[in-house]
Amino acid sequence: MVDWTQMRDCWFEVDRVPELLERVEREDDPEAWKELGWRLVLEHDLLSPASFAAFPRLVRLAPRSAEARGLAGKILGRAAGRHGCDGLLADCAEAIEEFREVLDGHLRSRPADYLVCFRALLAVEEEYHWANALEGFTDDIMGVGCPHCGAAVTIVIGGFGCYSQGRDGGEEVRRDLRPAASEELTATGRWMYGITVRDGQEALANGIAHLFGGAECPRCASVFTVADEYTSANRPVMR
Repeated sequence: MVDWTQMRDCWFEVDRVPELLERVEREDDPEAWKELGWRLVLEHDLLSPASFAAFPRLVRLAPRSAEARGLAGKILGRAAGRHGCDGLLADCAEAIEEFREVLDGHLRSRPADYLVCFRALLAVEEEYHWANALEGFTDDIMGVGCPHCGAAVTIVIGGFGCYSQGRDGGEEVRRDLRPAASEELTATGRWMYGITVRDGQEALANGIAHLFGGAECPRCASVFTVADEYTSANRPVMR
């Protein structure tokens, strides 16, 4: 039984979250969902005791509610940060496992909120970096540094092409990315690729193959793995 008097939300209040949860459990209330969202996940990725206390109830709503799936995913996606609620997070272990099953079944149905739920599943698997960083590869642009010469390299993956771009002296140079073949993928990349192929998400699968593939530095022509360099520059600090 949750003692809500001890569960402050991101605005340091204790009364609003349980009331809002009751409202969304009774009916789909857009205004209640909106307020619940910013009370449980504040800007700058701030979480609170109420975030983790509310998580199991959100999971129970998740099979029928896109808002619940999205909000539960946001909470887990920020669980790597410094929130001071490790004990409450540990208490969510059973709900996290339930959420994994809900998400996996939902993704197989190829839903409209596929990317949101895929990112939530990444958070369930404790792939917090990709849960927060992965986009839909429509026109993704990211900056990395060449690990060999230190040059700034822009990586583009999407409908306008898949390439690395940078300067070699005074000239702008563009090189095609080298997507990883499915048998070359390992660990997280292989898992992400396998799920998206299973679910018929061609754009995501193609983007993941390029993300975990190679890029040629426009300055020194060395080849590096895009995901490795992006991760080294952007992985969040763990607790």
